[in-house]
Amino acid sequence: MARSFESTRDNNIKATPSEAIVMGLSQDGGLFVPRDLSTIKLSTEDMKDAGFNQIAKQIIGLFFNDFSEEQLNESVNGAYDEKFDSKEIVPVVKVGDTFIMELFHGKTIAFKDIALSILPYLMKNAEKNCNSTEEIIILTATSGDTGKAALEGFKDIEGIRIVVFYPEHGVSQVQRLQMITQEGGNTHVVAIDGNFDDAQSAVKVILNDEIMRAGLKAKNIKFSSANSINIGRLIPQIAYYFSTYEKLVRDGEINRGDRINFVVPTGNFGNILAGYFAKQIGLPINKLICAANENNILRDFINTGIYDTNRPFIKTMSPSMDILISSNLERLLYYLSDCDNDYIAGLMKDLATGKKYEVKDSIKEKLKEEFWSSYCNEEETMEAIRRVFQTYGYVMDTHTAVAYKTYEDYIRATQDRTKTVVLSTASPFKFPGSVYSAIYGPSDKDELALMEELSERTGLLIPEVVNGLGDKKVLHKRTCKPGTMADEIMAIISEDQND
Repeated sequence: MARSFESTRDNNIKATPSEAIVMGLSQDGGLFVPRDLSTIKLSTEDMKDAGFNQIAKQIIGLFFNDFSEEQLNESVNGAYDEKFDSKEIVPVVKVGDTFIMELFHGKTIAFKDIALSILPYLMKNAEKNCNSTEEIIILTATSGDTGKAALEGFKDIEGIRIVVFYPEHGVSQVQRLQMITQEGGNTHVVAIDGNFDDAQSAVKVILNDEIMRAGLKAKNIKFSSANSINIGRLIPQIAYYFSTYEKLVRDGEINRGDRINFVVPTGNFGNILAGYFAKQIGLPINKLICAANENNILRDFINTGIYDTNRPFIKTMSPSMDILISSNLERLLYYLSDCDNDYIAGLMKDLATGKKYEVKDSIKEKLKEEFWSSYCNEEETMEAIRRVFQTYGYVMDTHTAVAYKTYEDYIRATQDRTKTVVLSTASPFKFPGSVYSAIYGPSDKDELALMEELSERTGLLIPEVVNGLGDKKVLHKRTCKPGTMADEIMAIISEDQND
């Protein structure tokens, strides 16, 4: 029997795993979740001697149990192959007494590759399981990394088109060039005059616009999403928590059954939520440490229980975390409220109307039990990059540096010496300007030139996928305002149909 997923806001809205993946977002604006995580269990003993693909297949199969063995094999083996430059897919490096989980060895050198390499396979197989013949248009908002990873994942896949919206002045030069030079006859990239929250909010509204949905249905088209609001994006991320644990056991760094900490730089809360899921289904996690940049809304929430977006939006050198509306927090609150759909619907209504909410005391207590959080300002980010390189010869990107400094805060505050893994979410070559400046001082050269210098001076090879990025032809020049994103989508659909 297929596992049941439901909306975080209404337990009368149900979906099979395949339906949840294809829909992306529930029609009431809620996010799909399995109601009872206690029925999904995985012992680390079951992972003994397993490679990344085996672990991913087992985890995905537990959640998406309407996929056949053949579909799981096709999805996992198609996603995690030579497109990653490490056979381990997610290597773990020891830096001093800390372990760094390197999530940037895929085609876009960022952690989103792990989930977005497999989502197209999951989406196509889910379509088959739903007996659907409609064309899918993937709508995606990006703060920098999701966009390129989604474009690369869905490039030239029959029956699917993808439209990515990114903040024109809110991503690094490398991130922007990766998107606007993207090839593929089914790919579209649009810069918006706004920030990530503007793009994400508009995408959610469009996904639930009944008039648009009805009009597209008449054309045999439907919307879905590649953001982590889609449960098909979130579940594959659980795999790297388990694979990293197995790596530490194999290397003799921990004994099976030992609890460990994970430090996660996060903005939309999807990456750290995957860690929470991992813990709930059986991974021995002691504490999930949430690292925030100067947009420190998650630090404030974890420490106070008050989620307040009435604050300035700050552009930082860690742009993938420049987010004030953390969508996946809704899923966490659903579980911390003992799956109280009405309560979650009320919180989200408060957020929509007053731009803030406060959770009840029982949830505040659970937040403190599961999570610890601090934040890192721009100067501290630069200092962490410089110090780690000078001390250990290891080059961190800006997001990893936020996590590293947060972990130092955690040690000072708690004296906890539990073995700890820092999640490194991007290659330093994704943000070469900031990384170079941190290590060697300011430069007036552009990011592409500094990419070359960073490679020469550190001895690190530039990843092949961004080498020569400046020589690629710009293929996407669309721009719009957040309020006209729906019109832009309809114009793209019309143009594609007339080609």
